[in-house]
Amino acid sequence: MATKSKFRLLRFGKPPTPQCTHLDLIQEVTPSGEGCLECLQTGDEWVHLRLCLICGHVGCCNDSKNKHATKHFHATSHPLIKSFEPGEDWMYCYVDRLTLNV
Repeated sequence: MATKSKFRLLRFGKPPTPQCTHLDLIQEVTPSGEGCLECLQTGDEWVHLRLCLICGHVGCCNDSKNKHATKHFHATSHPLIKSFEPGEDWMYCYVDRLTLNV
């Protein structure tokens, strides 16, 4: 009969905080528009907007039907977006999968 070993994980201090490794890519950008660029071209609607911090592309969020901000990441490999909604101060790194307060 096999016996199970019990291990206790000891932590000394706080666990390391994950960090985004792409912050040095952020540029001063001009938004591509006041709404989702692709949705405006096709007449579609969006839920929330996201701004690419590398080139300024404005795309719709993943709650929107078309998910243009994420599609922009996959097409360009631009890893950082921030909310383009009034009163929201956060950004997200697709590569590191981290949400950061701005």
